[in-house]
Amino acid sequence: MAEHSDRAPQPFANPYVAGVGLGLVLLGAFVLMGRGIGASGAVASCVAACVNAVSPEHARNVDAFSRYLGTGLHRDWLVLEVLGVALGGYVSARLAGRARATVDKGPNVSVRTRFLLATFGGALVGVGAKLARGCPSGQALTGGAMLNAGSWAFMMAVFAGGYAFASLMRRQWN
Repeated sequence: MAEHSDRAPQPFANPYVAGVGLGLVLLGAFVLMGRGIGASGAVASCVAACVNAVSPEHARNVDAFSRYLGTGLHRDWLVLEVLGVALGGYVSARLAGRARATVDKGPNVSVRTRFLLATFGGALVGVGAKLARGCPSGQALTGGAMLNAGSWAFMMAVFAGGYAFASLMRRQWN
């Protein structure tokens, strides 16, 4: 299952340098596009486009879909951003000698269970992102940069929840 190069993997980037780079990307997004970065807007744009293709009248009459229709690059740039993140991640992994097809999981978890849990977790985050009007990346990066109190509270809750459940998940992973 593994596609592997003969090269030794390069070390990961310094997290502080990567954090500064991410901040510069966020600043560039505000300057060039007039808005921050995130991922849930891309999913919403794609879902709205699909609903519009199947039932244009329904898409126009439902606010959750209509706000993503006909807005041009201003909204669609998030789709390009997400595609760029995937492509950039792959290119970076190839250049660093880390690209391989594998499923990261603990020895007590099957691949099927890993995919089911990942799908359930992703769906849960998607519902939460819709309820919170923004995904974790949008809340943390864009909302945090704008000093949005709700985004800061969200991130504190995310870290508290992660800390609370870490030991439970570690038992499944190890």
